[in-house]
Amino acid sequence: MSLEYLLTSIVVVLLPGTGVLYTLAVGLGRGFKLSVAAAFGCTLGILPAALASIVGLAAILHTSALAFQIVKYLGVAYLFYMAWSILREGGALSVDEHNEPTAARHVVVTGMLLNVLNPKLSLFFLAFLPQFVPANLANPTPQLVLLAAIFMLLTFVIFVGYGATASLARKFVISRPRVMTWLRGSFAATFGFLGLRLALSER
Repeated sequence: MSLEYLLTSIVVVLLPGTGVLYTLAVGLGRGFKLSVAAAFGCTLGILPAALASIVGLAAILHTSALAFQIVKYLGVAYLFYMAWSILREGGALSVDEHNEPTAARHVVVTGMLLNVLNPKLSLFFLAFLPQFVPANLANPTPQLVLLAAIFMLLTFVIFVGYGATASLARKFVISRPRVMTWLRGSFAATFGFLGLRLALSER
């Protein structure tokens, strides 16, 4: 593994996306422990895309317009569902001091689905991982597996950091209803925007 791969991966993981947004929302709304579950779920959601790129299945999404469109619109629908879930009173991501207990399993599954239903993640790995594998390797599979595992580990660690930061701001947010309302609207609008952008994307 090269230093270039490590630094590139860190930058990619740090960029705000649906996983980061979800982990931040859970950290604010439910606290640090469940933000770790969110980070874990988002990391697990990377696994299908990483495996697909390693075995070459991601090429199907690249060559089959129908396959890409099906996965894309499933992702769009889920992002819009997340936006609605945040807006509705008592939704899963509502920021409230007296939130009802949320099962960690539910948080993990939601985080997984956010990444699994994103066809661009498979295309990203298909284009990203091979760049860091020497062309003269007789069997590149072990190297690809290692690179994917490192990317997932970085994702988990960085997302836990995002969740910890959000949970530290939890008391400040809870004590200010206007801030809570603004955050809920902002999270919902961002998920809606990401869904719309995915819907309008070609590849």
